[in-house]
Amino acid sequence: MNPAVPATAAVTAAPSASGKLRLLAVTIVVVALAELIGPANFQVGPGKVVLLPMLWALLLAAAWGIAQRRLPSAVRIDTGLQGLAGGLLDAGLLLFIVKLGLTVGAALPMVRQAGWALFFQEFGHAFGTLALGLPLALLLGIKREAVGATFSVGREGNLVIISEKYGMASPEGRGVLAEYITGTVLGALFIAVLAGFVASLNIFDPRSLAMGAGVGSGSLMAAALGAITAQVPPEQVKQITAIAAASNLLTSVVGFYFTLFLSLPACSWLYGKLEPVLGRLTQRGRAPVAEAAPANASQAVAAHALSLADTVLAWLVMVGGVVIANALSYKVPVLESLEGMAVVVVIVALVEAIKRLLPRVPLVLVLSVVATVFGIPGLLPFTDTVLALTGKLNFLAFTTPVLALAGFSVAKDLPLFRQLGWRIVVVSLTATAGTFLGATLIAEFFH
Repeated sequence: MNPAVPATAAVTAAPSASGKLRLLAVTIVVVALAELIGPANFQVGPGKVVLLPMLWALLLAAAWGIAQRRLPSAVRIDTGLQGLAGGLLDAGLLLFIVKLGLTVGAALPMVRQAGWALFFQEFGHAFGTLALGLPLALLLGIKREAVGATFSVGREGNLVIISEKYGMASPEGRGVLAEYITGTVLGALFIAVLAGFVASLNIFDPRSLAMGAGVGSGSLMAAALGAITAQVPPEQVKQITAIAAASNLLTSVVGFYFTLFLSLPACSWLYGKLEPVLGRLTQRGRAPVAEAAPANASQAVAAHALSLADTVLAWLVMVGGVVIANALSYKVPVLESLEGMAVVVVIVALVEAIKRLLPRVPLVLVLSVVATVFGIPGLLPFTDTVLALTGKLNFLAFTTPVLALAGFSVAKDLPLFRQLGWRIVVVSLTATAGTFLGATLIAEFFH
């Protein structure tokens, strides 16, 4: 037996119907608690770090899962349910992609006005992560997890890409989830310090730094932008903020396709070329981290190929979580949020039906295109209605239930994350530095 696989893993029972309902209820409770805690702000040097409810959701869910043996059975999320949470995360992220696509369609004029600098700096965001992160990961002895951890900065859309191609229970899935968690817990603090330090050197145009700050994450952008704007003249703050927002939007949109078609294939190819060379330079390079089977392999297969009932359960988790987050943090009436989420679910269901009829259809790509087309104002007879109904769904409200499911999913994989340990944290932060510095360097050529 592989020593990385616990002896009890093979006998994990499939979740029951009552267990699935318990997971739904507990996830909604975690989302509510996270939103009630709310954001926390503190200064770090010249910048400000904002810790959002999605972080509390991740920590609460992970702690809930870890403490499963100490909790009453009525609220216990055992290993089987934690495995199911990983599958629900895969399906739930599709609703997030719809919201992203609708946002992009509505903002296409802004993207067009951003200019060539914004387009070309995207190559820095796309390849900066693997340029710095991949060699370091291989030198530290990380195996296929390195692909998931360094092909991107590891935000929500990148989770979807890895989930669709490899599954979240794969080594690549563990890598991107580790990058996601590291970025969520430490990313804002790290990039605030990094951006503030780089800005203080006065070697880059502030507009270039603003483009570098648009890494595709609202919380990371806000942290970096706070550190940058603290060191520019007050009359320039508005321009810097607009450029950073446009860059962040472009990274969230175009960056999705860059990572899907360019950086992920390049990272996987480079791994195959570099690992035999760099892996020999460290004894840890022979550690069987990436080859270890997931602790709950039976759930891993089921999670990546959800039944229709479990897919609907994922949608219910997301709908409930977004409605709660929208009501508590953004004061949007429940009925209005439900109307918007109904539109989002219908779009996902439409593309899901196409996928089930035509299994070879690339689900994420088709979903992104459909949502973007539906979001272009005036293009279709119903577009304005779709935008009016979904416009009140706050973007960050989607991240809280996503992070809650991620927290439960992480709890079951703690032995594997312990094996990766500090190495994956260092690699993840290096990848974050790579995307910021890479985009800043390329943007500087235009300024």
